[in-house]
Formats: sequence, C-alpha cells, structure tokens
Amino acid sequence: QVQLVESGGGLVQAGGSLRLSCAASGRTFSNYAMGWFRQAPGKERDFVAAITRNGDSIYYSDSVKGRFTISRDNAKNTLYLQMNSLKPEDTAVYYCAAKSTIRRSLYYITVSDYDAWGLGTQVTVSS
Repeated sequence: QVQLVESGGGLVQAGGSLRLSCAASGRTFSNYAMGWFRQAPGKERDFVAAITRNGDSIYYSDSVKGRFTISRDNAKNTLYLQMNSLKPEDTAVYYCAAKSTIRRSLYYITVSDYDAWGLGTQVTVSS
C-alpha cells in the first residue's frame, strides 16, 4: 500500500496563502488517482479537490474553486495543494488520499473511494 505524508500546514491570516505537499512512497505514484480532503472539529471529512493519475483532469469542491489549485509531480512522487485567499472557514485538518486505479482518466470525490490516507496537516486561518 502507498504511504502518504502531508506537510505545509500552519497558521495564516485570512487572505493569506499556504502550499500543502503530500509525499508518497512504497508504490508507483503514477498508478494512483489522488485527492485532498479536510475535516474541521466536530464535522465530517469533506472533499476538497481531486486529480487523475497523470494530472490531466481536476475537480474542485464549490467552496474552494477559484482559490485552491491541486497539482502533482509524478517524477517527485508528490501531490500539492496551493491555497490562496484563505478564509477562517478553511480551518481544518487537511488529508491527502490515494486511489489505486487502472483508469487514467478518472478522479474520485468521496471518502469511500480512496484506499490510503495520510495522517493530515493542520491549517488554521485567523480572522
């Protein structure tokens, strides 16, 4: 199973930016569709963004569309989430997730789709 480790979280003021990274190891990264999810205290884990195996198709939740950008570098086995114009409601633990698939053109947007998860990185946006 692929192992995932997130980094890049922290405390930022509203309107600021952060870039999250997710380093993958243990399996061939390009065989996995990837996603970012987030979970605020007392709430369910919510979809943020997803990307296909080769990065040619991307999907965002409405709440982050236009502010966040998901990308991947298969040569570096790394997934990224660039977060701009951050809002206090973006405060959550952010998780990356991996889905093993033979389908190059599919992305996945539900928690149950994914096979592997990182431990998460905290993002806190102050008002």
